[in-house]
Amino acid sequence: MKKYAPALLVDFVLVVVFCAIGRRSHDEANAIAGLLTTAWPFLVGLVVGWGATVALYRDKFDPGLVIPTGVLVWLFTVVVGMVLRVVSGQGTAFSFILVASTVLAVFLIGWRAIAGAIRKRRP
Repeated sequence: MKKYAPALLVDFVLVVVFCAIGRRSHDEANAIAGLLTTAWPFLVGLVVGWGATVALYRDKFDPGLVIPTGVLVWLFTVVVGMVLRVVSGQGTAFSFILVASTVLAVFLIGWRAIAGAIRKRRP
C-alpha cells in the first residue's frame, strides 16, 4: 500500500482544495474548523472509494488509471460524502451536488487523465 501513498495524497489534497475553494467562495468564517467540517464527509468517501477499488481490483489495481480507479474513487467520494453531509445536518442542495460532482470529477479523474497522457508521450 506504501507505493500507492503518493496518489492517495494527491486525491486527499485535491478534496481539501475543493472544500477550501467552496468555503472561500462563500466567505465562510472559522477557517480551519469550518474546513474540517466541510471536508470530512468527502474525505471519508475518498477513503471508502480507495478501499472499494483496491478490494475489487486487487492484483490489477493501479491508482493512476482513469478507469476504473478515477471513476470509482470519484463516485464514492461524491455519494458517500453527500450521504454523510445529510446525516450530519450539512446542506446538500441540488446545485451543490452538481458543482461538487463536477469539480471533484475534474480533480480526481482529471489528474489521472493528465498523468496518463504524459506517460503515453514518454518514449
